[in-house]
Amino acid sequence: MVMLQVAAAGSVTTPAAASLAASRSGVAGGFSACRCVVARTGLQSRGVVSVRASSNDVSTKAVTGVVFEPFSEVQDQLVKVTTSPGLESLARQRFAPSCEAAINDQINVEYNVSYVYHALYAYFDRDNVALPGLAEYFRAASDEEREHAEKLMKYQNQRGGRVKLQSIVMPVMEFDHTEKGDALYAMELALALEKLTNEKLLQLHQVIVTNSDECFLLERSSIYISGSYLVYSYLISS
Repeated sequence: MVMLQVAAAGSVTTPAAASLAASRSGVAGGFSACRCVVARTGLQSRGVVSVRASSNDVSTKAVTGVVFEPFSEVQDQLVKVTTSPGLESLARQRFAPSCEAAINDQINVEYNVSYVYHALYAYFDRDNVALPGLAEYFRAASDEEREHAEKLMKYQNQRGGRVKLQSIVMPVMEFDHTEKGDALYAMELALALEKLTNEKLLQLHQVIVTNSDECFLLERSSIYISGSYLVYSYLISS
């Protein structure tokens, strides 16, 4: 037989609820009778209610082999959540401050590179340069670097970190080269920037490995860091 008991300022037993619970007891089969108690805690002024399941028979572990009891084991974490109004984040767990800072640095790198590509887009779109293909090429490159920064910001928030945007260096706006010309010089500059960005990503990866915080994956993007595996591929087509 299953009993439903409500313990509060005045104890009230609901016959309908008890009857409904009793009608379902046949499903339990060989399980021993149990009692579900809804007990009002000492925080009556806040109306906080805790729910616990108790057994009048042998332990659940001995009968079912259960080794994880979430309702009992979660209490420590639940206390931290409900009694820490000044907690910086409810999601943060094993997220080292150095990893948080390194991600913020990489966000700044992505935005700076995006800014340079945007300057290249503006240069090749000028009427006295008039290379619309290169202009579109660098506009797309700028958008992609900004998307990388935004994905890193999203990940930072998901881990419970705090995004801290930093200053962006003003890029040069003239890219003409007396020997190479503007188009060749711009492409060599872009290649150098990609290699530099890759080095910065490797440094970020090293910080993650050092702190044993290696679960970092941005899906459907060109940045993947997971364990010792890192690929930064920037695929662009003319």
